[in-house]
Amino acid sequence: MSSRHRITLLAGDGIGPEILAVARQLLDAVSLRHGFSLDYNEQPIGGAAIDSCGVPLPESTLEACRASDAVLMAAIGSPQYDSLPRQQRPETGLLGLRAGLGLFANLRPVKILPALIEASSLRREVVEGVDLIVVRELTSGIYFGSPKGRVETDAGVRAFNTMAYSDHEIDRIAKVGFELAKERSGRLCSVDKANVLDVSQLWRERVESLHASAYPEVALSHLYVDNAAMQLVRQPSQFDVLLTGNLFGDILSDEAAMLSGSIGMLPSASLGSDGPGLFEPIHGSAPDIAGQDRANPMAMVLSAAMMLRVGLQQEAAAAALESAVDLVLARGYRTGDLMAPGCTELGCAAMADQLLAALEG
Repeated sequence: MSSRHRITLLAGDGIGPEILAVARQLLDAVSLRHGFSLDYNEQPIGGAAIDSCGVPLPESTLEACRASDAVLMAAIGSPQYDSLPRQQRPETGLLGLRAGLGLFANLRPVKILPALIEASSLRREVVEGVDLIVVRELTSGIYFGSPKGRVETDAGVRAFNTMAYSDHEIDRIAKVGFELAKERSGRLCSVDKANVLDVSQLWRERVESLHASAYPEVALSHLYVDNAAMQLVRQPSQFDVLLTGNLFGDILSDEAAMLSGSIGMLPSASLGSDGPGLFEPIHGSAPDIAGQDRANPMAMVLSAAMMLRVGLQQEAAAAALESAVDLVLARGYRTGDLMAPGCTELGCAAMADQLLAALEG
């Protein structure tokens, strides 16, 4: 295990710079304690890159990411860029980064922390003990399929996108899901719409084939996406690993995120076959509170922990960051989005101080 790691930092837009600064403070402290070094390279992406370079993903940013051991990103996007053509918007930079790094697997863990169980909009008995992970295919499906676009017809304007998956694209994401299930409780639920979509029929066939040939010890089940959405709010504890495609995974992972009470608590990892992974919180850039010291940095810190564990194999340091988050919450400290009676509300900077104190004490 290397004692020196190259990290590309992508602060992005909105609250991104604030929360990334907190994560960097925590990373500096935990790396010092656990005997390894982090070399940072800050690069623009999203709206910040549009402002400075004219494009949402400069080639220099992509090259810096490719040359690193891991990429830690905060958030991108702002309404001020919504009038730009689609290819020039901040979100296109993120899609380009995923494609440029070959990041086909997105992992979104959802674990209910005891200190936050009352923050969920669902009853305690529904969410208690929930510990699941959504495995979403990230570089194919309807977001990348072609043909796509708009055409003028005699009846008016028609827009279209193409949902497409090849067998090898399904196989490689299914393998990620099965391997995770083996490491966890041995249960995988594959989500599709095989009753109406040809692409989902191929998805189900390939998942079943891989299960039979390589992972018979994993308990495999299937759900249509509409039923899966219902089951996530009816009985989320039934799930361990949820495997699905790009569009369905985009929707279901955000739904699952709210089981925890705040989208501001959840990290994610995007991984490829080789090269660096991308680690980021799943929330947006929250431009309405940017620069006001109101952002919740917890998901950013937990994303840094995922980077340490998954991207850099620094398990002890990752566990230390996660323990600091648990301890601060158990002590009753909250940002505004998590505020509850009897708790102490803190801003982003003050929460960083509490996290550092928990890490060092």
